[in-house]
Amino acid sequence: MTVAQFPKSPNKVHPTEPSAVGSRNSVVQEGRDKIAESKVILEETADKVLNHVLTKLPEEVLTKLEVMGGIKEKLYGYINQTYVNMFNRYTVTMEDEFIKKVRDFVDKEESKGLARYTPRELVDLLDKIGGADKFNTGEIEKSMVNMYGHLMGHIQRGMNDLENETNSILRQKTDVGAFVRGENAYAIIKCIFKDNNLRPKYVYDVKLSINILDSELISPIYHYQVTVESLLKDAIQKHVQELIDRQIQSLKDELVDQGKSELTGAEIMFEKIKRIEHFTDDDKEDEKSRRYTILAKKFLDKIEGLRAEIDVEEYDPLNIRENIKYIIDSENIRNRGYNTCVNALTSILDTSKLGYQVCDNMKNARVCQIREYEDMDRVILPDERYAIRLAFYDQNQLREEKKEYDRQMESFTREVLRTWDVVHAHYESKKRFRSLKDFNDLADRLMSKDWRRQKKEEESDPNTVLWNEIGEMYNENSFVEKNNRTYEDRVVNLKNKLKYLRDMLQKMHGYQNPIERVILDERINFVEKRFHEFTYKINPHHIQPGLVLDLDITTIKRKQYMLKGMANVLNEFLYGISKGFADAAFAQFKRRRSTVRTDIDQTFQENEMKENIFEMAYKAEGGEAAPSEIKGSVDLSPKAKGKGKVSGLKEL
Repeated sequence: MTVAQFPKSPNKVHPTEPSAVGSRNSVVQEGRDKIAESKVILEETADKVLNHVLTKLPEEVLTKLEVMGGIKEKLYGYINQTYVNMFNRYTVTMEDEFIKKVRDFVDKEESKGLARYTPRELVDLLDKIGGADKFNTGEIEKSMVNMYGHLMGHIQRGMNDLENETNSILRQKTDVGAFVRGENAYAIIKCIFKDNNLRPKYVYDVKLSINILDSELISPIYHYQVTVESLLKDAIQKHVQELIDRQIQSLKDELVDQGKSELTGAEIMFEKIKRIEHFTDDDKEDEKSRRYTILAKKFLDKIEGLRAEIDVEEYDPLNIRENIKYIIDSENIRNRGYNTCVNALTSILDTSKLGYQVCDNMKNARVCQIREYEDMDRVILPDERYAIRLAFYDQNQLREEKKEYDRQMESFTREVLRTWDVVHAHYESKKRFRSLKDFNDLADRLMSKDWRRQKKEEESDPNTVLWNEIGEMYNENSFVEKNNRTYEDRVVNLKNKLKYLRDMLQKMHGYQNPIERVILDERINFVEKRFHEFTYKINPHHIQPGLVLDLDITTIKRKQYMLKGMANVLNEFLYGISKGFADAAFAQFKRRRSTVRTDIDQTFQENEMKENIFEMAYKAEGGEAAPSEIKGSVDLSPKAKGKGKVSGLKEL
């Protein structure tokens, strides 16, 4: 290809001719029609999705979906919009990243041409002397990784939008599956769709609560006032577990090399338990105890009870505990996890164009409240809005919240029973003397005094099951229910009681409204409203220690803009901060060593030196054998107590 094939200079101004000033087309395109190409891609994708729908759904469903009328146009519109968004993001990302490289390259080449007889740049000289394999291209590789990372993020976001839109079309309804995909569905605590009180025909109110456990967080979260001692012990524990996992992996590789069967899941668990005593023990007083191998006892004693703040009067920069606290604070272990979650949530909201007017980040309490609008009055707020509450709970907080929830439930139970007694007393007071109104009146008139006396004795017996008109009994004496209060039976019972009382008043008075009925109706409505609000909240007995994301969304039924936008935000947030649920039974199968190639690792030395300060520290204590001493089969039987401590690797 010669230079004459390209235009010498942009002498033309034209919107479509390649290389002209203001043109949308480039010489690199070589006469290709981008509009026709994109049209072919869109039509082929829409036809493929439509054919999939036609083949999977039965005929009676297809006739109701109006496939030939509306589905194809909607699919084409969604795919077109998604394709355009992805292509624009791709173009912008590539241009932004490559223009920097091209500019630097042009500057470098121009400087070489101008200074032809001057020495080359130092990097070029070193590269010529040492060769291409001596100097790496780390910065360029990092730039390429960042570029492709941004590109894949844009494509993934576009595909998520397309997937959610397609699922909503095929469902023809709104349900919990519109929010969270299958791999994250286990994290849902509560998801409720209900009609809005002000506009029940047109607007949804959605309550969604998600619980991400401590073990599932990518970056662990700690409360602000957690002690420095706890942070250090957690860090040491993680390193101990890593060392144990490394030994187990060495054992598994050794067994595979010997041609023996691999360890089962239970055997791996027992092997890990046996190795714990080689890294730590329960002797807290002995300074030579294994628990103080990494960090000496004197350092842990110095920082006992030390929290996030030290009084100004007691602060001395030359003390040991102040210097340990400085090291811990510089690592930012205390705030790293919570700040990561807040940054992830706010950045995703900004990227998804879901703005917010209120961000109340209570950092010391580990609570962040985000609302789209500052006002709280539901009457004047729009029908498309959201509110998010992000909070971290530990075991102590949940224990107190469970106690308060139990007290609130007892209080509501007491108030409903009081209303029950007052309504029945009002019912009895309206009876005429010796009139027949219900079954009890007839029983009192027909049955003998002995029968009535026996009935009262049975009711006073605490072991007798008391009858009520609802027929629902509490199932709260089982072991599971005592330790994990769901209050499911009690909630159903109390709601049925209120409904029964309302029906009783309607039966007594019909369409008349005396003052007694007005007072009782107001009380029943008030208690029922407050009780519904109470049961609408999350039951703390269902929450496990970790991060809780509580969403309150209001959206129009026919539009559902906020619902679809928040579904994308939620899935991206879960993907960014959570490792997800991992089943150990599936995770234990690893690649066999016979299929692993060692010649792929490109190093400058044949035998690469590896150092681990934690393993060296334990080996210095004399209780650790080399991994190469793994021999024989696995013996899981307990050892005699009289013998000295033997390494876990020598036992095999």
